Amino acid sequence: MMQKAVQMNEESAARTRVEMVMATIRQRIAGRSLTPGARLPSVRSLAASMKLSTSTVVDAYERLVAEGAILSRPGSGFYVANQAAPFALAEAGPKLDRAVDPFWISRQSLEADVSDLKPGCGWLPPSWLPGESMRRALRTLARADGPALADYGSPLGLPPLRQLISRRMGERGIEASPDQILLADSGTQAIDLLCRFLLEPGDTVLVDDPCYFNFHALLRAHRAKIVGVPYTPSGPDLERFAEVVAEHRPRLYITNSAIHNPTGATLSPVTAHRVLKLADQFDLTIIEDDIFADFEQTPAPRLAAFDGLERVIHIGSFSKTLSASARCGFVAAKPEWIDGLTDLKIATSFGGGRMTAELVLNALSDGSYRKHMETLRQRLARTMGEVSARLKGLGITPWLEPQAGMFLWCRLPDGIDATDVARAALEKRIVLAPGNAFSLSQSATNFMRFNVSQTLDPRVFEVLEDVLRKTAR
Repeated sequence: MMQKAVQMNEESAARTRVEMVMATIRQRIAGRSLTPGARLPSVRSLAASMKLSTSTVVDAYERLVAEGAILSRPGSGFYVANQAAPFALAEAGPKLDRAVDPFWISRQSLEADVSDLKPGCGWLPPSWLPGESMRRALRTLARADGPALADYGSPLGLPPLRQLISRRMGERGIEASPDQILLADSGTQAIDLLCRFLLEPGDTVLVDDPCYFNFHALLRAHRAKIVGVPYTPSGPDLERFAEVVAEHRPRLYITNSAIHNPTGATLSPVTAHRVLKLADQFDLTIIEDDIFADFEQTPAPRLAAFDGLERVIHIGSFSKTLSASARCGFVAAKPEWIDGLTDLKIATSFGGGRMTAELVLNALSDGSYRKHMETLRQRLARTMGEVSARLKGLGITPWLEPQAGMFLWCRLPDGIDATDVARAALEKRIVLAPGNAFSLSQSATNFMRFNVSQTLDPRVFEVLEDVLRKTAR
């Protein structure tokens, strides 16, 4: 009996090793590091790198041949089948627990029922947005002439909206003519265009750790190598930043200016100047994501203002303050880059979304927008204090008290894993944002981001209290 049990354990272990090799090859194929027709590593080399026997690798390869994923060419080796599986973003990065996958929060938030609570999402409740202003803009657009409702927009985008954006940027010290501004369908599309324009597969990109989780997803879609640098209350850790850019020579650095996502931190002038000096020294291009600009009480330093759009590309959008349904963003860059980006925009989306641009222009030109933002900033400031106090009462401690915005980056009580809390809360129809979704190094296990505008319902705190108590046992 004992001998039979030992034999069964050995057979089970052998199957596990074979399945591990198969999973590794499938992941490489799905992530396009092994493309259709590419030769697989030799049996001996893969066995050596994975510290397995050659028979294990042979068994795994033969099973993949039977599946049709790879082909065997006697005397030559094994090759990826031409009918490879579609590119799978979830397979392109490191295999993470689904609860801390960069897509987890987005999917749960976007697919949530209207009755679900979403403290982990990244946008304001509809009732906090200028609904009446958008209705007036829609009525104005309905009376517009035919071209505004039916024609493609120009590749650069609606000229009056680009002029308005140029003036608004000037209020924050950034000089950019309307011809240096390209409209995009969103801030996300703006970054996607820039990655297409500036990156080749395998290029290194620097991000903050933690940072907005969709930066990770976008960069993986472009097959970039992602490197993180710790973020502090005044910006990236300068010592680590200098070490990382010297060692990895990244092509790009993508960051939030003003209100950082997820931490709510604000870039200091000293840090901004030092980052720009390092960027110049190591030929680094910076994408400055400024989508939270209108939430600021007092304008913070902008890298683009110090740099004059020489090494810095400035982007923004209106999804957070007007409407996520009216997707409209922009890129501001030096003229020679705008020309190339315009060609790329034509290639990937043809003309601009003129109707949405007209709608956004009407809403921003409405005299009520500035008043709305003043009221919204005051409301967020009050809510920030209320939510912060209630979270502290549960032992959830803010990393810092943000000067503005909607996010609180919080540390959970010692020994509590944010992923476990998020899973348990989801069973109660509450979507949370566990910290490791934002952390490339997976060092934010006991952190969580809270959107204060979505954290007011008493059920959030009741569920958190219950889950924390059960998780701590």
